[in-house]
Amino acid sequence: SRGVGAVHDKDGWLGAPGIFQRLRDEGSLSLRVWGSIPHELLKHASELSLRAGFGDEYLRVGYLKCFMDGTLGSQTALLTDGTGVRITSREELEEILRRGAEAGWPVAVHAIGDQANRDALDAFEATREAWQPLGLRHRVEHAQCLTPEDLPRFAALRIACSVQFSHAPSDRDLADRLWPERLDGAYAFRSLWDSGALVANGSDAPVEELDPLAGLAAAVLRTIDERPAWRPEQRLGVEQALQAATVNPAWLSRDERRRGKLLPGYLADIVVLDRDPVTCEPEELREVQVVATMVGGRWVHNPPPWD
Repeated sequence: SRGVGAVHDKDGWLGAPGIFQRLRDEGSLSLRVWGSIPHELLKHASELSLRAGFGDEYLRVGYLKCFMDGTLGSQTALLTDGTGVRITSREELEEILRRGAEAGWPVAVHAIGDQANRDALDAFEATREAWQPLGLRHRVEHAQCLTPEDLPRFAALRIACSVQFSHAPSDRDLADRLWPERLDGAYAFRSLWDSGALVANGSDAPVEELDPLAGLAAAVLRTIDERPAWRPEQRLGVEQALQAATVNPAWLSRDERRRGKLLPGYLADIVVLDRDPVTCEPEELREVQVVATMVGGRWVHNPPPWD
């Protein structure tokens, strides 16, 4: 009912994917799952000859996950002033990236604070000779706070930014209070896009609701209440926000030649909306509703005919 045809799952292959597997076995899995495993389990995955991309069209395991720091709300995001919590050091991440590359695994790196993002980018750069020839599609999860010097490095290194548009208006008060001197690089979605970085949008559920349309509205409006847009210079256009929810996530899961667009030969994953988000008034984006959802040519929500 939310128009979700595919998710990138960050819980790791021991938690929620067990539920996904049961649903798949029952024939009732109604979306596609690109799952992860914690980087600590890489050795076990290698011993089992488990490779990135293993699975079928509905359930695959595709990448490793690790954490550089904490979060904004808990004040554990790692910042350049030395505050916050460092979970993984740059040197440790370099080792994870090298071991991952040897086994063919891309890595998703959780990084919130500007120092955490810098450490992650430094590690990607230091190990690029190991992973770039393999075409591994690494990403930084969140990338919420960046310095002006580090922002263009995502595009230069071809590291994707897996962000959450809904976080910007939800976190605005916390960011204003805790990061007053860092706001130029906070939730800088338009700056990242204009720099040439690949920006993919997710929900970070259950932190935010699993609602792509809410993310679309947040990207364009940068507000979820009656207040003016927060840092309006970072707003995206509707078509950019749609690309960030469709084409770009498909690239991350190496599905860009079969998902993310309505083209002959592509998988029939379709969402029917009650109005065109490209042509409607921006203020209407909060009101857009899902009429029906199709995954793999099968209606999984509200099959026609419609009123």
